Amino acid sequence: MEVKPKSACDSCAHFNAAGLKKLGVDTSSFDHVIALAGNPNTGKSTVFNALTGLRQHTGNWPGKTVTRAEGGFEYNNEKYKLVDLPGTYSLLSTSEDEEVARNFILFGKPTVTVIVVDASRLERNLNLVLQILEITDRAVLCLNLMDEAKRNDIEINTRTLARDLGIPVVPASARYNEGIPELIQTISEVANGTIVCKPHRIKNIPKNIEKAVEDLSVEILKEYPDMPNSRWIAFRLLEGDQHIINLLQTGEFEEYIS
Repeated sequence: MEVKPKSACDSCAHFNAAGLKKLGVDTSSFDHVIALAGNPNTGKSTVFNALTGLRQHTGNWPGKTVTRAEGGFEYNNEKYKLVDLPGTYSLLSTSEDEEVARNFILFGKPTVTVIVVDASRLERNLNLVLQILEITDRAVLCLNLMDEAKRNDIEINTRTLARDLGIPVVPASARYNEGIPELIQTISEVANGTIVCKPHRIKNIPKNIEKAVEDLSVEILKEYPDMPNSRWIAFRLLEGDQHIINLLQTGEFEEYIS
């Protein structure tokens, strides 16, 4: 993670309006779209409420029974739309919740993805964190429930965690509104390119798998030049991810990225 002058990254704030429209999200009056992701029982809804106040509404994702909550806030004369993704332990798409969360991050390409974790049970949350960091280059870790961690004598070196994950880490206790102003500022700095993330990615991949991924990525980009994160898509195809296979077979990818 590194810090740049504010003017250095104007283009990195652009979300995929076409993909978000397909997912039922209206972005017409907002400068940035922020995804809020996390495991169940991490206080994610409390963080959402603290960020948005009463400026929120709920509905369902298109074609799904899964509920979607949206809200907004304004900071430094910019408008932020916040979308609370379903609480999930994984993005491997074995359920509607996981599919919704994954599609939003992958196809909507939100300006920033805020990952809310339980500071008192951090190790249980890292699986989802690492999966999200395989998809997006712009993320913030909200280390929520710090009050619970302190009560249990758990200490977390946030600077080391930020270095290892390659994204900013903000400690918070959302129910007491602690850390929320710092979280908003960090979201803004990532959205505007002041902070540039270098997220942790899988390393030490066997050579035969690495070559297969590279070859498949090339073929994917030939068919879909605007495909976000073709490398991640290639991994999912090699794993036999039926949802991704179906999207390719039906041509539905075009609707998300065109």
